[in-house]
Amino acid sequence: MMAAQQKPPILRVEGLGVRYGALTALAEMSWSVREGEILGIIGPNGAGKSSCFAALTNSVSHAGDVYLAGEAVSSLATNELAKRGVRRTFQQNSFFGELTVLENMLSVLVENHSASLATSVFMPWRQMAIRERGIAIAEAVLERFGIPLTYYDRLPGEIPYGAQRLLSIALAYGEGPRVLLLDEPAAGIGGTDMQHLLDVLLDLKRTGTPLVVIEHHMDLIMTIADRIVVIETGRLLAEGTPAEIQANPAVLDAYLGHAE
Repeated sequence: MMAAQQKPPILRVEGLGVRYGALTALAEMSWSVREGEILGIIGPNGAGKSSCFAALTNSVSHAGDVYLAGEAVSSLATNELAKRGVRRTFQQNSFFGELTVLENMLSVLVENHSASLATSVFMPWRQMAIRERGIAIAEAVLERFGIPLTYYDRLPGEIPYGAQRLLSIALAYGEGPRVLLLDEPAAGIGGTDMQHLLDVLLDLKRTGTPLVVIEHHMDLIMTIADRIVVIETGRLLAEGTPAEIQANPAVLDAYLGHAE
């Protein structure tokens, strides 16, 4: 099997730039991620990490280009990019608070697992079969992300915070993205929840899902990442393996040396 570094990039960004008025949040940012690879993005608060995600998903106006499996996608709307498999999470948990955990999961599968009005009216037995298949797929995704069966009928706000973080990732994952962008997935968790998250991310990597992970938890990102991009004041400071980043004097001086 071809090593991840030898495969063509699934997602590639070139020269991304973001300005908010007179403020340059991101400038000339370029990187790529391949199948079965985890790319980490680190940097101090305000360095431009989240602006990088906003730019590549076309959530903000930006300079530069984005390529998905070699195809230019910079002109596509955010929702169209999501349909093509560029999915992301946010720093805050994102789900429908009034729906149960299982209903949340079903909501992201509805496009592929829902019956037409005609089917519902004239073939209700087929509608039931489609719904049952959707439920089975939703339960399989939740199980994969380690969300206990006992939580399925509860509202997301009623389950532990660590499970909420995993639910947000599961909802972004759906039935499988082309690339998954995770914005600080470990925020607010620790202990067994952190280990569980690490196991989930490595499982996604093993099955080929390209991951781009913004993270402040150095132990986590240094453990899971194949390569790391370091951003400082909106610009690329360094890129390399975790070992190379940990030994880079500029990175140590600007960021890692001051991390808690």
